[in-house]
Amino acid sequence: MKIENIQSQMRKGVLEYCILNILDNGDAYTSEILKELKQARMIVVEGTVYPLLTRLKNGGYLDYRWEESTSGPPRKYYILTAKGKEFLKLMDQSWSELVNAVNHIKNSKL
Repeated sequence: MKIENIQSQMRKGVLEYCILNILDNGDAYTSEILKELKQARMIVVEGTVYPLLTRLKNGGYLDYRWEESTSGPPRKYYILTAKGKEFLKLMDQSWSELVNAVNHIKNSKL
């Protein structure tokens, strides 16, 4: 097993959660989402993010609007819907439970 493969799988598992958290802070277009992910050292490529955004939109968790740009073509801004906010609350709870379980296992003494 290579650590890079494990790291990649772990990142993929939490990427939707990270995207929803980014959009919970406000509307964003794809480049902004990628920038936030990269700043957090969640290195991903556009080809990974676009299908996730589409899946989240098709699930009713996101919506979007087009906005004119002063430096190029119009930008598609993604918006967290009410359903997305509720889903994020459930994901927050699941994340906390997972972190607690992992920490418990890491810190337990047999």
